[in-house]
Amino acid sequence: MADYDVIIIGSGPGGYVTAIRAAQLGLKTAIVEREHLGGICLNWGCIPTKALLRSAEVKHLAEHAKNYGLKIEGTIAADVKAVVERSRGVSARLNAGVGFLMKKNKIDVIWGEAKLVKPGEIVVGKSTKPAMQPQHPAPKGAKGEGTYTAKHIIVATGARPRALPGIEPDGKLIWTYFEAMVPAELPKRLLVMGSGAIGIEFASFFHSMGSDVTVVELMPTIMPVEDAEISGLARKSLEKSGLKIHTEAKVTKVEKLANAVRATVEMKGGKTEIIEADRLISAVGVQGNIEGLGLEALGVKTDRGCVVVDGYGRTNVAGVYAIGDVAGPPMLAHKAEHEGVICVETIAGLSGVHPLDKSKIPGCTYCHPQVASVGLTEAKAKEAGHEVRVGRFSFGANGKAIALGEDQGLIKTVFDRKTGQLLGAHMVGAEVTELIQGFVVAMNLETTEEELMHTVFPHPTLSEMMKESVLDAYGRVLNA
Repeated sequence: MADYDVIIIGSGPGGYVTAIRAAQLGLKTAIVEREHLGGICLNWGCIPTKALLRSAEVKHLAEHAKNYGLKIEGTIAADVKAVVERSRGVSARLNAGVGFLMKKNKIDVIWGEAKLVKPGEIVVGKSTKPAMQPQHPAPKGAKGEGTYTAKHIIVATGARPRALPGIEPDGKLIWTYFEAMVPAELPKRLLVMGSGAIGIEFASFFHSMGSDVTVVELMPTIMPVEDAEISGLARKSLEKSGLKIHTEAKVTKVEKLANAVRATVEMKGGKTEIIEADRLISAVGVQGNIEGLGLEALGVKTDRGCVVVDGYGRTNVAGVYAIGDVAGPPMLAHKAEHEGVICVETIAGLSGVHPLDKSKIPGCTYCHPQVASVGLTEAKAKEAGHEVRVGRFSFGANGKAIALGEDQGLIKTVFDRKTGQLLGAHMVGAEVTELIQGFVVAMNLETTEEELMHTVFPHPTLSEMMKESVLDAYGRVLNA
C-alpha cells in the first residue's frame, strides 16, 4: 500500500490549498517543501510586496496631508530598515499560519527536495538549490529525507525570475524581486527592466519612497496584457508623479561599475541612450520550476518551461499532475489555488467538477494608481469577432472618490452588442483591485447588462461606478 493518497510537491498557494482540500475530502495527504511554507507568493511575492506598497501609500498620504486639511510638520522620511522589517514580519506571521493549517488538517510536511523516480514514488533529499533568499527552518514535526509513495503526485513547484543572457541578476547591482524586497538602503537611481505587474509595482514603490525611477519596456504599452486605454491612463498618472517610462525600448547591454550600472538602451526608432543607475531590477517575467524533478525521465510532457496539463491538472503520465505557475500562464496565486482544488476534487471522484475557465481569471497590479481587469480587452473582443458596446465612467464623477481625494481613474466595461454578455471589465484608480471581483462574479454567473443595470449598488461607494459604466455602454448613464 502507498504511504499516502496524495503527495503535493511545493507548498505555495496552489500546493497548500490543494493539500487542505485533499484532507477535507478524506485523502491521506503530505506536502513536500524545500524552503518555506507558503512558497514565493507568501514569503517573497504577493504578500510582502503589498506590505511594502502599503508603507509607500501611507508615506504618500502623509506628504499630501494638507489636501485633507491636516498639518504634519517636518519631512516625511522613509526608514527603509523598518519598512522591510514590517514586510518580513507580515510574511513570517502568514508562514506560521500555513504551518498551523497543515497541523490542523493532519497533513504531513516532508522537508526537503523531491524527485519523481517513477509514477507513485518520490525520493526526498537535501535541497541542491542555492538559496536566493533566507530559508525558514523546517517546521516542528516535519518528516525528512527518504522515499515516499502515493497514488497521486501533484507538482506545484511554482516559478522563478527569468534571466536575460548577459543581464543575469547578481544580487548586488542587478536585482530580482528577492533583492528588491529587502534593500539595505534606497537606491537614489533605479532602472526597472520590464513593466508587467512585478516591474510596475516595484517602480511605484521605490518612486514613492524617493528613488529616481526609470522603466524600460519592450512593448508599445506598459502592463501589456491590460486594455490599451487603461494602460495609457495608468502611464499618464505614473509619469505625472515623476516616474520615467520608455516603451518600445530594450536594454541591450549592462556594464557593472563599482556601485552602479551603466545600461545601454535602444529606444524607439533605433536611437541609443545610456542610463546610469545605482541598481537595476530585472522584471522580464518568470519561468516554471521544472528542473530536477525527474519529469523528463518519466516522459512527462513539457512546453516552453512549463508542464503540459489538461483542464484538470492531469499530465500525460497517469498519476502525475501539475498545477499553478509550473503548469503555465496566467501565473497567478489565485489561479493556482483554484487549479489545485479542481485537480484534487477530480482525483477524489467528485461529480460536477469543471475545468478552469482562464478567461474569467482577474488580474491585479498594486501600483499607484491600481489596475485591475478580467476578461477580454476592447481590442481582443473585436479581434474575436464581437460587435461591442463599451461603457466608461470616470472617478471624477463619483462622490466617494472625490471625498477620498482619489478622483483620477476610469471603469471600463465591454459588452457583446447582440447578446448583452459582459466580455470584459478594466479599471484604473483607487481600490480597483477590491472592486474587480464584482465583475468576476457577474461574468461567472453569465450575467447580462440588464441584470447589472437592475442591481442596486450602495451609495456612497466606489462600486457605483461599476453600474454607471454598464449604463454608459447602453446610453443610460446617470451621473455623467
